[in-house]
Order: sequence, then C-alpha cells, then structure tokens
Amino acid sequence: MLSYRHAFHAGNHADVLKHFVQIQLHEYMNQKDTAYTYIDTHSGAGVYALDGGYAAKNAEYETGIGPLWERKDMPKQLAAYVNLVKGLNPSGKMRYYPGSPYCADKLMREQDRLRLFELHPADSKILADNFRKVAEHAAEQGERPAGRGKRVLIERGDGFQALKTLLPPPSRRALVLIDPPYEDKQDYRKVRDALEGSLERFPSGIFAIWYPVLQRMESRQFADKLKRLPSKEWLNVTLTVSTPGPDGFGLHSSGMFIINPPYTLEPTLRQVMPYLVQVLGKNADATFVIESGTQMTGSSTSRVGANGSARVPVGNARRASPTAGTGSLRLPGQAPAGTPGAAGAVAPAGLRQPAAAPGARRTSARPTGRPTGPKPPGSRRP
Repeated sequence: MLSYRHAFHAGNHADVLKHFVQIQLHEYMNQKDTAYTYIDTHSGAGVYALDGGYAAKNAEYETGIGPLWERKDMPKQLAAYVNLVKGLNPSGKMRYYPGSPYCADKLMREQDRLRLFELHPADSKILADNFRKVAEHAAEQGERPAGRGKRVLIERGDGFQALKTLLPPPSRRALVLIDPPYEDKQDYRKVRDALEGSLERFPSGIFAIWYPVLQRMESRQFADKLKRLPSKEWLNVTLTVSTPGPDGFGLHSSGMFIINPPYTLEPTLRQVMPYLVQVLGKNADATFVIESGTQMTGSSTSRVGANGSARVPVGNARRASPTAGTGSLRLPGQAPAGTPGAAGAVAPAGLRQPAAAPGARRTSARPTGRPTGPKPPGSRRP
C-alpha cells in the first residue's frame, strides 16, 4: 500500500522516541573507527516542513518535538537529539523536522555508508532531492563531499528485499532501521520474516524496529513475537502519552524494539524516559515500559506512570501472549469485554502471570514532576 505519507505525523511523540533512540545507536557505532553501514528500509522523504503542507494539517509535532523545543532542563542525551533538530532550523523557529535519513547523515562519518530505501514514488523523489540539496549546500560552504556517491545510495525499492542482498556488509558492522507504515497488517509479518532471515545471515548486526502500539491484535502480539527471534539480546521500550479514546482512534503509544542493543542504551533510557513521560504525557495514564532480556532468560521490566507511581501491566500484556492459548490482552485503560468503563480493572481469571524466568531482573524507575502538557488504528508512525 502506497497511500501513507509520513509528513502528516512528522515530529510527533513517536518520532521523538524513534529518532532519540536512533541517535543513541549511531553514537555507539561511532565509538569504533571501523566503518559501518546504515540501512533504512522505509526512509520516507528525509526532511519535513512543519509550517505548511501535510504536517500543518494535524500538527502532530505539538505532541512531540513542540513541547521539547524551549526546554532547558533536558537530560544531555535528549538535548543532543533536540539540538540536531534545531540545527535544521538555524533561524530558531521550528519549521523543519528531520527524518531518520537526515539524522543518520548528520551523525555518520565519511567512511560510513548509508543505504536508503523508499517505495513511495513521491517520497522517494523528495528524498533524493533533499540529499542533492544537502550536497549542494556543502559545496557552497567549501566542504568537499568526496565519495558521496558511494557513501549515500538512495533507491526506490522494497527495503525488506534489500536486506537479503546487503547483509552481511563488507565491514561486518551494520545498523538497520526497520520502520514500515503498518497500514497493512501484513507489515507485522514482513518485519518478523525479514528479521529472521537477516539474523541468519548476520546475527551480530544491530536491528532497530519501530512499531505502533494499537488495539489491533497484530500490534499487541508484535513485541512478544520479536522476543522469540534467535537473537543474543533484545531491548524493548514503549512510550505512552495517554490511553486510547473510546473510539480507539489516535496513536497514543509506540515502541522501539532493538536486537543486539548497545550496553549503554538501557541505562540511558532509564534516565530519559521518565522525563519524556513528564513533558509529553497528556494525563496520569502516561507511562513508559523498558524491557530487556534474551531468548533464553526472559526479561526484566520497568513501568512508570506520569504521576511517578509504579504501574502494573494491565492484563499482563507483556507476559501473556494470545498465541499461548489462554487469556486476552488489553491495553492500559482498555476495559474487559462486556465491562463498560472498567478502565484499569483486574485481568480476567484466565490470564495468569507466569513465574519469572531464570536470570530475569525486575527494576523500576520513577519520573519526577507532572505532565505539562494521531493516527487511526493500523496507521504508521514515523
């Protein structure tokens, strides 16, 4: 399906989570001199105008980068992300928002390689035009874009298929961002299949997967299915800014699932996620979840509400999988079937919490302060 245009959602709370995590991954990769390849399977247009066109229609950036723009109390890791966005807006006015290709280009080094894929014909052309303008601007500033034709390759094509030919990369170092629209429920299956094949060919790569947290079954099962992939380690983080409305519409929550995460990422998330809940949360139902583990040892979890109180997973959504044969999953604030208005009710008797797996850790963090404060089910993120 080619109807999705990310410009409608540019700079929203899901973009904040995705691009903040992406920047942390690049900074980790940059610690070694050896070159690496960045593969973006669904690149979008690269840069988005916030003061006109699609982005101005819904102004979703007001749920994400907007509240962070003038903040002076941000953790330094989050400030690095906001400063990158401000670098695209030298006038100081928030007019443009960078997509993942722009973030990668700003952070990667001359010896590193970007491989960008976008299937939508209009966005693919805009992406190529944007990188051409960046190169022209660099030339005007006296910078020498030596080897840029080899450094950045942009292709209108299927990023899932590209993984089959690009992995493993020559340097045996790669960061892969997988970020489809999820308009078609088959995207969930395609992501898992692509990861399974990629891990067979290149088990040591870092794979970052963005996904929406929606009420549709495919979304609720998604993270649990990724945890079963044959990876050495995984980390899952979600940001919820509010519970879904009665009609279920609007993107209230999204996640980033990282396979082979850097050891530095989880501690950073524990510092930054409480702040994001505080600033971006719309009400006391705002929360974040951090899970980490391996295929063998299970996981540890942190779940914190906007008011600073620890939250119990409603319906044990993290641990119970619909494929296990018992129980049903519910999102935070979603009432059990046949129980109008029963937000936060206890899970059905058929849904039991399993014992902690050997080696699992359980920790929690608490944000300070209070919140200051879409897209339809099945729609994309960023």
